[in-house]
Amino acid sequence: MLKNIVMALTLATVILVGAASGFAADAPKPDPTGATVGTATDVVNATSGAPTEVDMAKYKDSEPLASKLADVVGHNRISINFVWTLMCGFLVMFMQLGFALAETGFTRAKNAGHTMGMNMMVYGIGMLGFWICGFAFQMGGSGGAAALGGGAFLNQEVTLNLFGKDFGLFGTKGFFLGDDVYDVTAITMFLFQMVFMDTTATIPTGAMAERWTFKNFVLYGFFISMFVYPFYANWVWGGGWLANLGANFGLGHGTLDFAGSSVVHMTGGVAALAGAICIGPRLGKFRADGTPNAIPGHHIPMALAGCLVLAFGWFGFNAGSTLAGGDLRISIVATNTMLASAGGCMSAMFYMWIRYGKPDISMAGNGLLAGMVAITAPCGFVTPISSVIIGLISGVLLCVSVLFVENKLKIDDPVGAISVHGVNGAWGVLSLGLFADGSYGDKLNGVSGTVKGLFYGDGGQFVAQLIAVCTNFIFVFVVMFLFFKISNKFLKMRVPAEVEQEGLDMAEVAVIGYPEFSINKTHR
Repeated sequence: MLKNIVMALTLATVILVGAASGFAADAPKPDPTGATVGTATDVVNATSGAPTEVDMAKYKDSEPLASKLADVVGHNRISINFVWTLMCGFLVMFMQLGFALAETGFTRAKNAGHTMGMNMMVYGIGMLGFWICGFAFQMGGSGGAAALGGGAFLNQEVTLNLFGKDFGLFGTKGFFLGDDVYDVTAITMFLFQMVFMDTTATIPTGAMAERWTFKNFVLYGFFISMFVYPFYANWVWGGGWLANLGANFGLGHGTLDFAGSSVVHMTGGVAALAGAICIGPRLGKFRADGTPNAIPGHHIPMALAGCLVLAFGWFGFNAGSTLAGGDLRISIVATNTMLASAGGCMSAMFYMWIRYGKPDISMAGNGLLAGMVAITAPCGFVTPISSVIIGLISGVLLCVSVLFVENKLKIDDPVGAISVHGVNGAWGVLSLGLFADGSYGDKLNGVSGTVKGLFYGDGGQFVAQLIAVCTNFIFVFVVMFLFFKISNKFLKMRVPAEVEQEGLDMAEVAVIGYPEFSINKTHR
């Protein structure tokens, strides 16, 4: 059944590629060698990262040496940006280990192999799904990235015209990374965007851990990487309609999300919410009167090690989103990321300490992550003081949300993914609309002037951010809720009760995480 579904999706994608082909003969062509990427035009306006069109023919006739030197300088500038972007992409990929350690440590020993297995396999599943069509839907109409040079051949966006304005919906260039995008710029973008998408895809594995069938998980991995994530990412990062709220309707610079508070984290958190509702709580999580039972994780040191691995990888996540090693704003971005994580960690610890009499170190670890999730959207636009404030608020939000989700909504989320990523992803997007100080972001999304939030005089930017949060929640929750309900009809989401009691390791992934002792007898 799963094989037939994947084949059908692949066939549909191929048909879509054919329908979308046929661009003008004189359109920019891909460059798989990089020989034409980085020229004299890339020297112009280097500080803004936006090369300007110039008439180089006359210049070359009169100053051949200077022109050649300019080509070398431009090529080196783009080369630095390539290396920076790829290295940061490698750091983001390393975050997959952090998620695996954190989620496995926060869950029970009898399911360690299964939880680790989902975190490993979502990397490969998500990558192939994104390669098939996710990248094309997200970036196929983006026009490339100025900081990386080239990419103008990513020029096919399906749009809807309303109120005399074009609303970008999804791209149609780059399926299977075929010959039409066989280019150093496009493939660098693929790698960097893919590891971000994979962060989204892995988030629900924590919220649905210890009872999710592996077959349904595999289907989910393809679905979110091929369709759900790419569509919303296109609207914000691929030149879609949310990015153009500023140019079209005067709402600041349109929706901004520097490194993915909404695109990555809120999308994953909302998908986790839909999945956790559909799959239901673990056996024994709630008593007959509805009050929750604590189900401790089996290895808190492992979980906290995972949190620290994630904190390390987050430097690539946020600072790498400049796509430019020559953009010296990276120092502000990296420092803001550190400070917000510290704020989230401290406020979560003190909140639990004050409320319950002891510092809950597992909640402090999640507070560290909450601070980084929240700063991910505004990290390039706010001051260090604002970053600490954003982080402090995120830690308290985390604690309040975890207790609300469990005690009031009766939703079982073993690792707190809904609160860490969903709630604080939303907070991060909104905080940009509040705290952006006007020191950065000129010409972003085609709007002149730097980015300012509500507290610095631009209420329109906050409105654009609020629209993005509402759009994300409605779109992702509805689509993922329907997906889980429908997929459950032919690929059951939940393992049988006896498997859940004994542990999912052997039954679902044919391994036992801890064979040295009788996990089935001691960890029910």
